[in-house]
Amino acid sequence: MSSQMSLVYNPSSFESKWYKTWEENGYFRPSFDKQQSFSIVLPPPNVTGSLHMGHGFNNTIMDALTRYHRMKGCNTLWQGGTDHAGIATQMVVERQLGLQGISRHDLGREKFLEKVWQWKEQSGSTMTNQIRRLGSSIDWSRERFTMDEDLSQVVKEVFVRLHEQGLIYRGKRLVNWDIKLQTAISDLEVENRDEKGFMYHVRYPFVAGQTDANGLSLDGKYMHIATTRPETILADGCLAVHPDDERYTAVVGKMVHVPLTDRVIPVLADEYPDPEFGTGCVKITPAHDFNDYEVGQRHDIEIINLMNLDGTMNNNAPAAYRGLDRFDARTKIIEDLTTHEFLEKIEPHELKRPYGDRSGVVIEPLLTDQWYVKIAPLAKTAIEAVQDGRIKFVPEQYTNMYMAWMRDIQDWCISRQLWWGHRIPAWYDEVGNVYVGRDEKEVRQKYQLGDMALRQDEDVLDTWFSSALWTFSTLGWTGTDADFDNEILQNFHPTSVLVTGFDIIFFWVARMIMMTMHFVKDKDGTPQVPFKTVYVHGLVRDAEGQKMSKSKGNVLDPLDLIDGIDLESLVAKRTTGLMNPKDASKIEKATRKEFAEGIAAFGTDAVRFTFCALANTGRDIRFDLKRVEGYRNFCNKIWNATRFVLMNVEGKTIAKEARADLWELPERWIVSRLQKCEQAVNLAFDTYRLDLAAQAIYDFIWNEYCDWYLELTKPVLADEQVSEERKAEVRRVLLSVLEVALRLAHPLMPFITEEIWQVIAPMIDRGGKSIMLSQFPVADEQKISEQAESDMAWLQGLIGAVRNIRGEMKLGNGVKLPVLLQNINQNEHDTIVRIEPLFKALAKVESLDYLASGEKAPLSSSAVVGSAVVLVPMKGLIDPAAELGRLQKELDKLTKQHDQIAGKLANEGFVAKAPPAVVEAEKAKLAELIGQIDKVKGNMNQLKSL
Repeated sequence: MSSQMSLVYNPSSFESKWYKTWEENGYFRPSFDKQQSFSIVLPPPNVTGSLHMGHGFNNTIMDALTRYHRMKGCNTLWQGGTDHAGIATQMVVERQLGLQGISRHDLGREKFLEKVWQWKEQSGSTMTNQIRRLGSSIDWSRERFTMDEDLSQVVKEVFVRLHEQGLIYRGKRLVNWDIKLQTAISDLEVENRDEKGFMYHVRYPFVAGQTDANGLSLDGKYMHIATTRPETILADGCLAVHPDDERYTAVVGKMVHVPLTDRVIPVLADEYPDPEFGTGCVKITPAHDFNDYEVGQRHDIEIINLMNLDGTMNNNAPAAYRGLDRFDARTKIIEDLTTHEFLEKIEPHELKRPYGDRSGVVIEPLLTDQWYVKIAPLAKTAIEAVQDGRIKFVPEQYTNMYMAWMRDIQDWCISRQLWWGHRIPAWYDEVGNVYVGRDEKEVRQKYQLGDMALRQDEDVLDTWFSSALWTFSTLGWTGTDADFDNEILQNFHPTSVLVTGFDIIFFWVARMIMMTMHFVKDKDGTPQVPFKTVYVHGLVRDAEGQKMSKSKGNVLDPLDLIDGIDLESLVAKRTTGLMNPKDASKIEKATRKEFAEGIAAFGTDAVRFTFCALANTGRDIRFDLKRVEGYRNFCNKIWNATRFVLMNVEGKTIAKEARADLWELPERWIVSRLQKCEQAVNLAFDTYRLDLAAQAIYDFIWNEYCDWYLELTKPVLADEQVSEERKAEVRRVLLSVLEVALRLAHPLMPFITEEIWQVIAPMIDRGGKSIMLSQFPVADEQKISEQAESDMAWLQGLIGAVRNIRGEMKLGNGVKLPVLLQNINQNEHDTIVRIEPLFKALAKVESLDYLASGEKAPLSSSAVVGSAVVLVPMKGLIDPAAELGRLQKELDKLTKQHDQIAGKLANEGFVAKAPPAVVEAEKAKLAELIGQIDKVKGNMNQLKSL
């Protein structure tokens, strides 16, 4: 038996073996024969991506939930797949072509898309293979890709229907424009960086001949504004002040000159300006700022677009600036403002500057023609579904975040100026009329266009558009009555739960709810929700709480934690492909300091258990490698405990049926604690508290089963006086409790539990094809014994007290100790009588006697258990003179250390120059030494009286 388990826990020797077994045997595929169903969709990772900590965390939670419900007896589907990732994928392929000196325009659209598909076939499985390494029990036979033909048909169907319903339109509005990639991008693809910039204070002279509301001349006077983007001055439509700002009430409605132009604009009152910020007067440039655009709409202000799509100044700019790059134009405009005395001053200013997360260039708010979804009509039902409880957010606090976004929702820009993606199904004639249909043939028939020349829209749809359809497009939705005969769709939609980070509640979650409820209906026409629960988890950060990013050099790869990585490879990985290569030396230095030995191989189960243990309700998940190391030790503990059990049961009689009549306190206790653990883990799963599930499993296996029950069985199994019948039952309990604990832990730690379960389960006739197909444990309340738990708590307390005293008195384990108990009431006395034989055997106690509450005790070392006092008389146990000599040496050593640190802290130079954290650490050491010195002196005083 134990020969099936290696001497050392080595996860790499069995993890891939078991995953291959599970997948090849179809254990991840759904069944349809159960009464209840559970389904979950994998948030589709980018096909270009590779695994990061967020994926590792998210996948672990989803897999734990999926394995739990599969073991609970549900028809279970975890639907997987990848996203075509429009911008990211196009960039990867364009970069490859660039190395050959070829641009996509050299190839043309069709040839370029062929290259993208070739890349996808060669490299597109990287992410899914990495997800397999995490143990994710996704039904890979149903893997989907957002550009699959049938999913693409769903995208077209949804677009055409929304257009026919007046919910999709084309319009000119402000978007985040990426100058380098030449496309609109979503807010999620904009990275706001904190930077040091400048605030430019500019004068706008009043037009001559005006008087203010008080009749005073405004000649020679001016309005004063401050801006971080002086190049946009040329497109200002008005100046704005708050209506309650008394400084400006007399000039509202007056006209000012726009510097460096021949235009004049009004001073208007609007709620937008903050009177407390700057001068309280702001320039409004509707074509180049999102907030200004809203102000401009309210006041019907002229919209002047200054820039071409490549970020150069267009013909709306004065001739001196046309054709200049926006930043070159800024430099020249500052010079000209200074020359013409419009510039009052320039001040350093901390600002947030928007960058494209892919291109790394500053994003420009730009007025362009785009396609939009009219959101308000779709938002209404999506709000109601959360309000009436059809969709629940866990934790509840995210309901408010969702509601705030939904009630202030703007129309959704869904077009992107790319080639890779779902091409917009719209065609134009030579005069610009637009025709929407599923294909060109349908368009010609629908609009009776005959042989008229048509060209298809060049743009593609935002990747989030196809992602919004993910729960139903992946399950074969057609939007026809055929859906009611679709077994997958009928069994697994709505899905049970969506697991996601809070950062995409708006970008993905809200849009999924809106789209699904609009298109997926029951037979009676009732809208279906995409999922019943949204489990929102925090974002994984490093041990210091910093966001993990390549530029910070603090990124960890889950596979490096699983397989291990040497220092040089880790340094190379962290310093390659940086957006700012200057950061490389700093990142290398920090990496060499933090990971001097590289990263050890912890195995998948330890990494997964860490993720689960960190899955609390907070917004930030601090990932500390020490936790992974601790849980690797936990895996090792389980492995070694199993080997101990096997050594004590193999080749010996094991009871076939439970014999509670043969149980003593240890069996009654461990079985009772197992039921409590089962209750805690089931509740934790049902309330999405995987951190509590992990804690309950850890505490039970390590602290109760390994540290106590295994120890309690050793004297029983070694005692020739104990009946073979009882030994056989103890062996059965050892195996049975371990087998149940493995099933409890399986959703969190699938590999080690399968490897061990396959060895021990058949020994008690509980074997099967796989632990993942076995039943998840449910507590039997009849087996809970509060008395056994109370008795055991006393036993543990007394043993712990005696062990502490033994350690303090430096007495070896071979010495049997006399023990006195004081402050014991009758109930406690009855309990101690029941546990006395076990207590004496395990604590190596020679005699146990009781002192009355007022009775004077002999000179003893003592400890407290509850209100009881445990005493071990010193006389006869130690040589006072020898012990005093030992303690004097210890006192001298501690005093020397104390004096060194006290001297350092008395040095004003050290305290002034050392980092505060170092000073505090030294103070803490000093306080600890004082406590140790006092304790040694106390022990010496006691010994002197002997």
